[in-house]
Amino acid sequence: MTIWLLTLALAAGPVQAQNEAENSNSAQPDRMREVGRSAGKIASQPVRDVGVARTDIPPVLQEAAEAPYSLKGIKSCRDISNAFHALTDVIGPDFKAGEVKKENRAGKLAEAGGKTIVNSLIPFRGLVREVTGAAPAQRRLERAITAGYARRGFLRGIHQTRKCKTPLF
Repeated sequence: MTIWLLTLALAAGPVQAQNEAENSNSAQPDRMREVGRSAGKIASQPVRDVGVARTDIPPVLQEAAEAPYSLKGIKSCRDISNAFHALTDVIGPDFKAGEVKKENRAGKLAEAGGKTIVNSLIPFRGLVREVTGAAPAQRRLERAITAGYARRGFLRGIHQTRKCKTPLF
């Protein structure tokens, strides 16, 4: 019964996402890209768990992790804007106050079902991830992403303090 429900959720997710995308033409490319990214991450999880696929940290996040509050190489407002946008390209859009993002419930159910099925393929997954080095690599990536958020916030503050006119959005 549980497998049947998960299969139904997996099948309903893309259909629901497509229906919602058709109803909102402007959001269609973003939603379809997000569904594709999510499906790719879920499908490749076992390969990452056993250490076959490496978790690479983008250079901009490596730099942020090393010195999130450094102004090295930042001389002008354009430098600040370029550094801000480089981080945004890697970690996604910045937080916007008052923005409410509509969630695709069927898509989230499909994602959860897919993760459950894929993650059940590897017995003792947590132990396997530690032994193969996948878990420490994931923790390093998460630390670098957190540093990226901190650096982007720092750059926004410097941008405002210097009264820069270059756009950050």
